[in-house]
Amino acid sequence: MSLLRGFSSAIRHHQNNFIKLYRQNTRTMTELPDYNTSVDVHNHRLKRPDKKSAKAGNVRLRTATSSLIPETLKEMEGNEDFQFTAAQLKKLGQKQLTREERKKRQRALRNLHIPDFREFLQRRTESDGVKLTHYLRKTPIEILQLNIGLYCNQACVHCHVESSPKRTEMMNRETAEKCVDILSKSPGIHTLDLTGGAPELCPEFRYLVQSGRELGRTVIDRCNLTALLEPGQEDTAGFLAEQGVTVIASLPCYSSKNVNTQRGSNVFQRSIEALRILNSLGYGKADSALPLHLVYNPLGAFLPPPQADLEAKFKEELWSAFKVEFNNLFTLTNMPIKRFADFLYRRNELQPYMELLVRNFNPASLTGLMCRNYISVGWNGALYDCDFNQQLDLPMKKLRNSASWPTVWDIESSTAMEDQRIMTDNHCFGCTSGMGSSCQGTTV
Repeated sequence: MSLLRGFSSAIRHHQNNFIKLYRQNTRTMTELPDYNTSVDVHNHRLKRPDKKSAKAGNVRLRTATSSLIPETLKEMEGNEDFQFTAAQLKKLGQKQLTREERKKRQRALRNLHIPDFREFLQRRTESDGVKLTHYLRKTPIEILQLNIGLYCNQACVHCHVESSPKRTEMMNRETAEKCVDILSKSPGIHTLDLTGGAPELCPEFRYLVQSGRELGRTVIDRCNLTALLEPGQEDTAGFLAEQGVTVIASLPCYSSKNVNTQRGSNVFQRSIEALRILNSLGYGKADSALPLHLVYNPLGAFLPPPQADLEAKFKEELWSAFKVEFNNLFTLTNMPIKRFADFLYRRNELQPYMELLVRNFNPASLTGLMCRNYISVGWNGALYDCDFNQQLDLPMKKLRNSASWPTVWDIESSTAMEDQRIMTDNHCFGCTSGMGSSCQGTTV
């Protein structure tokens, strides 16, 4: 009888362990009800009339011989979304327009009875009782990200920077030199991350690349690909290879229709041509010292598919159709700010999208948030916790014993930022939804 009781006890013990393991393994799907987007991203569509789409293999490629900028400007003039934003910008000014955008997000959360992001975290604790807000402090800084200009040859409908050929803001040499000085005095920073706009089109781009490499740092070029084909940029791809720059390139689909819908006419064709050029220089190959990574963001108001699965799909499609190679794919969640916020609001999708982000909040995403170990620097030298805060004009917390918002001129090295409280707002739900989102892809 005692043997039977012992056997029954063992069975119950194994059953309990199985149930515990099952709950752990299914927790992600239970807590993330909308993390189920298909990797067949060529089937994703915006809610508007469209002609029948062709998959990647049906695209005819032509060598780009002229600038994309005239075509971009023409499309901006004929796009009612761009025209609406331009009219609002003229009427309200940039600061007021940003405040109005924030109010719309806040109103959406209020209608859903959801508090602001920091309070949302304060109401949640880890298993040891520690509040989740303890993640909202700077760790040792490892990445210096510079937004060196808002000028771009494209005008993407999802762009959180609102870049276009009409933007003229660019970093000057004095600010660039100060950034290099900070980098030289911050041995903990291993990566200089250059973004824009199209950073290659900024006059200080090559100076910053060469300076970062001379200091022995990894240098990232966040490239829209088509900038490499602009007149005057014929040697840029070769320059990147010569300097050993890591290229992280935007390509939201392997389908021409979806890319051109999101990024502008003929962008897909030019992007493939640029990828082929990079491949010919050794970029993206498994045994190469020249990393080439792609970035995917959804076409509409939904979470990205699983990163590893989508990477496999992209590699299959791009190789079979174009013999294009790359190393990794990073998936990013669309942030409900700037052009994408306007896109959602005019389609009455802002509140449902905010609800989706909150419904799929994942506490495991907090440890890998980029705002924790990044410094984001604006073209004018202002300091921010991340690029999204930068575009919302939400500065980094004031430094100790300082009454003004910090700039590069207020610090000597990155140590001044360590353990600083991170500035947050309601857009932060975007980085903590699903598998998390950062400039390096998922955070979980």
